[in-house]
Amino acid sequence: MEKKKIRVGLLGVGRGRVLWKYCKECDNAELVAVCDCWEEGLEKMKLRVQDDSVTYYTDFNDFIKHDMDAVFLANYAVEHAPFAIAAMKAGKDVISEVLPVQTMAEAVELIECVEATGKKYFYAENYCYMNGPVEMRRAVRSGSLGELEYGEGEYMHNCEPRWAELTRGDPDHWRNTMSAFFYCTHSVGPLLHIAGCRPQKVVGVEGPFTARMARMGAKAGNMAMEVVTLENGAVLKSIHGVGPSKDSVWYSVYGAKGRMETAREDAGLKGVSTLYTNLDQVEGVSENNVTCTEPADEIAKKGAAHGHSGSDFVSFWNAFEYFAGNPQADAITIYEALDMWMIGFFGYLSAMDGSTAKQIPDLRDPAVREQYRNDRRCTVARIAGEQLLPSYSKGVPFIDPSVYEEAHKQWLLLDDKR
Repeated sequence: MEKKKIRVGLLGVGRGRVLWKYCKECDNAELVAVCDCWEEGLEKMKLRVQDDSVTYYTDFNDFIKHDMDAVFLANYAVEHAPFAIAAMKAGKDVISEVLPVQTMAEAVELIECVEATGKKYFYAENYCYMNGPVEMRRAVRSGSLGELEYGEGEYMHNCEPRWAELTRGDPDHWRNTMSAFFYCTHSVGPLLHIAGCRPQKVVGVEGPFTARMARMGAKAGNMAMEVVTLENGAVLKSIHGVGPSKDSVWYSVYGAKGRMETAREDAGLKGVSTLYTNLDQVEGVSENNVTCTEPADEIAKKGAAHGHSGSDFVSFWNAFEYFAGNPQADAITIYEALDMWMIGFFGYLSAMDGSTAKQIPDLRDPAVREQYRNDRRCTVARIAGEQLLPSYSKGVPFIDPSVYEEAHKQWLLLDDKR
């Protein structure tokens, strides 16, 4: 009997192209509809897809009525929650790109929509599905690492070469107004997913506003760090940013039986796809069992040619298996997604308060949610209103308008070449 495919619609043709690539090669999903208000982008998508069975929309209200099972949200990172809520109210399951919400008020509304509709929500934090973090999670679940005691995660990305393309020279683009803590789940998300328990407390420290950030027009520190205490007492350190001089994606975990860490990119060993393991057979009996492997199960091998070290493919596979009811699917549900996001949000509040530790609320509790139902603090003026936060903990830096004018010129040149 042929396996039923999940019929999925796509919102956002930029990042969303990864879904089309997945559907061409998989057996559990098919692309049936695409929506974007950018008409030129839609036309380019049609030329790539060349499939008359796919319907295209410029209006979300029309798109969401399409006969489909699920929606992949690949629109702007500050706009996922409202569309997720609309999709679930329309009877669709949701895959959300990074990030899940923009404010605590959205977090409350999104949780309650999931609970009220009974629809499934999958957070596509693809870095959780890279080979190294996947093996680390298995080691915690199997007990071979022992009780998790400490973890470190890095997502350091020098975005200066692509900033004009990403922001189009718009001084109010969300990337130019976000805090350094905003894009936190690529670094802390895998650690939290590996640990499998809730964060309770965070201390945030922000890097400086540097010459690189000024050249980019990004009004924040070049990086942020969160130190997180989990409910089991373990400690995590997460560091991430769009303004370091070099890139780094790296994870390390310590347990009662030893240590596991991914290779550094500069080592030339496929980075996060290579794992160093040094584990003891018995807790308290120290050995030196160092191994270096490139772990990958069959799903990871099948998706190896896909983006982000194959994790785009693996995250989609788990999402569609989750929607289909496969109990083996490794899903990041709404509660865990918001735990990941809140580490950055409360980390920023900590940094603005002299790096004083902040408690992370448990939004699984309806009584706790009431405290945040109207909390719209964020760095986007149209969302925050009077609750607007500065983009930098030491005050919003001045950027000469010529920076944005030049970036816009660069973007126009790039767009002409496409």
